Amino acid sequence: MTRTSKFKTVALLAAALAAGSALAAPAAAVEPTTVVLVHGAFADSSSWAGVIPRLQAQGLRVVAAANPLRTLEGDAASVGQLVGSIPGNVVLVGHSYGGAVITSAAQGHANVKALVYVAAFAPDKGETALGLSGKFPGSTLGDALAQPVATPEGSKDLYIQPAKFHQQFAADVPAKAANLMAITQRPIAEAALTQAAGEPAWKTVPSWAIYGTADKNIPAEAMGFMAKRAGAKEVVEVKGASHVVMVSHPDLVSKLIVDAAKSIK
Repeated sequence: MTRTSKFKTVALLAAALAAGSALAAPAAAVEPTTVVLVHGAFADSSSWAGVIPRLQAQGLRVVAAANPLRTLEGDAASVGQLVGSIPGNVVLVGHSYGGAVITSAAQGHANVKALVYVAAFAPDKGETALGLSGKFPGSTLGDALAQPVATPEGSKDLYIQPAKFHQQFAADVPAKAANLMAITQRPIAEAALTQAAGEPAWKTVPSWAIYGTADKNIPAEAMGFMAKRAGAKEVVEVKGASHVVMVSHPDLVSKLIVDAAKSIK
């Protein structure tokens, strides 16, 4: 064998080994879709307790965001930063005021592939949560609120009166559970409900919606209007469900979120 032939043989062997190594290398792991759950006013992340294990059983990663409930702009920025730290595709889910938050938080984050509104606001630019709740008749929240509590930043914290919480917020939840929810409710700053929304993400991101017909915080008619305006791919109206439809009907809410996640290509 000539010296040139030896060099050719070594080169061919090296190429073959390199090709074999490439074939044997494991494929890069595909990040699972992450569902980010954003609670609303007068609630906390525990309101998703029935939904979380159902989503995990479907192989979804779940993160329950702590919504500050201070200002719409600040709350959206907080959730947006969380979304920006997550690798892979994200389904953003918002309950009540949390819907307004996800509508803004998704802006600028290309990994948000779906929005799910759970008894939630889906505002257009310039709209407020307070304005939308009064757009159609039916909300009795105003009469159920306790005396506002002044905050250091000059706003007012709003709570639902514990004695009225069950019927106002969670009428289809057992009294014992509703009592715990009333005691552990997190207040929302009045400023958050009166701050105008920016450009909505639902104009470019597909959306889904679910709400109850017996919601006393946000009239069902208002939520149907917002879902239609947003071009929601699927709208589920739950007969007799209260404002906390994810607590009373976690199976239906979970199914809708899974539908949204499965739609991601």
